[in-house]
Amino acid sequence: MSLASWFRWNEPPSRISQRSPTEMVVETLMMELNWQTKQAEKQQRERENEYRKIKTGVDYGWLVSYPKQSYDISPGERLQLEDMCTKIHPSYCGPVILRFRQLIAEYEPEVQEVSRIFRSVLQEAAEKIKEEEEAKKLARQWNTKNKTSLSLTTFKSRSRISPFISDIKTISEDVERGTQPTRRVWSMPEFRNAK
Repeated sequence: MSLASWFRWNEPPSRISQRSPTEMVVETLMMELNWQTKQAEKQQRERENEYRKIKTGVDYGWLVSYPKQSYDISPGERLQLEDMCTKIHPSYCGPVILRFRQLIAEYEPEVQEVSRIFRSVLQEAAEKIKEEEEAKKLARQWNTKNKTSLSLTTFKSRSRISPFISDIKTISEDVERGTQPTRRVWSMPEFRNAK
């Protein structure tokens, strides 16, 4: 038996699971929330150690063991946040993460406040997406209305009816002169371009 069969080098590469863009956005945003929560927890511990060091004057940091259980978001709140993440368009995923990181860096929140900041960023992004969709809808409506009104306007401006001009010909004039009528219907008024 060859060594290559043990390591599966000869197998074709497996396909990456096909996930929808919405699932990818939810997963990415929730990973960012988890990471920022862990970072906020770490910073909170460091602040507590600094405070303890200043208060007692002695550094017992090497003695402190932190519990393995870290702060976790409640399942209900997690489901609500995931539902809010589904409303975020994939093109807004990056800006949402950047805005979230900016607010975290600006406020340096406690661990419990991270999920609230994340919720506010998601709400802000959802409102912005809704506003842009409404603006696009209004623009499309305006463009369709504008095209019809412009075509009528240009038609009116190009042709003018002049019913009182003396060289309007009628069928009776052609009969009186004995000329052959042209292919045009003479009972209609003549259209002239405005100069």
